[in-house]
Amino acid sequence: MLGENPDATAMADERPNDEALPAAAATLTPPGKRILVVEDDRETAAAVAAIVAELGCEPIVMRNLPDGVKAAGLARFAVIVLDRMLPGGDGVGAIAAIRAAGSTALILVLSALGTATKRVEGLERGADDYLAKPFEPDELRARLRALLRRDSMAVLDNDLLAFGDLEIRLRARTLHVRRTHIALSPKEFELVTFFARNAGQVVTRMQLLEHVWNLHFDPQTNVVDVHVGRLRRKIEAVAGRPVIQTARGEGYVFQPVPRAEGEGG
Repeated sequence: MLGENPDATAMADERPNDEALPAAAATLTPPGKRILVVEDDRETAAAVAAIVAELGCEPIVMRNLPDGVKAAGLARFAVIVLDRMLPGGDGVGAIAAIRAAGSTALILVLSALGTATKRVEGLERGADDYLAKPFEPDELRARLRALLRRDSMAVLDNDLLAFGDLEIRLRARTLHVRRTHIALSPKEFELVTFFARNAGQVVTRMQLLEHVWNLHFDPQTNVVDVHVGRLRRKIEAVAGRPVIQTARGEGYVFQPVPRAEGEGG
């Protein structure tokens, strides 16, 4: 178990403020591959940074809250791992300031304040996930992977749905994979858009009939299977990987971003 030592704001005077780091943060790795770790305990910060690096991301470590908030506003981070009892204040209390600074990063609070009440407080004040210390490295690794998937499956604006190299333009009604246009029929576009809005979740045949065909009963035909099969073949021919997967006995799962190697499921 890592992070067994409780946070201690009394250590603030012993910690460097890393003044030069926030300005440097904006010049490191490409957006989407960078994770900000705001943690004053050196051992815990090193352990988290090692896990981040294992996931193929660049860890940027800040050791106090003001520098963490500043760094969050200077660069694009996929995820922020945020302690609570930090030199400079409570990390949860700074989530609003992080958002005000322009950060759209997903936030995982990692804190010794691990009671149910504290976890609920953190989530209600804007955290996307909350993990109590001490923590198992495998659990932190799994939670970070889940957040990275969510970051990749992002609605960038009211027109564009982007999932890694797969992009759907809503107004133009177009689908591109690796910048290659995939010609779709109107019904196929409605189908891929509904899948995209429910990415990573099982979508049943009845849901597709209701939302894509506007049918509130099962017509006892294979219309859904035929259209899904055609759409799946078109996308896979360009992507070179399965994107629409069959959940046997349940329906389909739209999984446009490949899972990390070694990840279960």
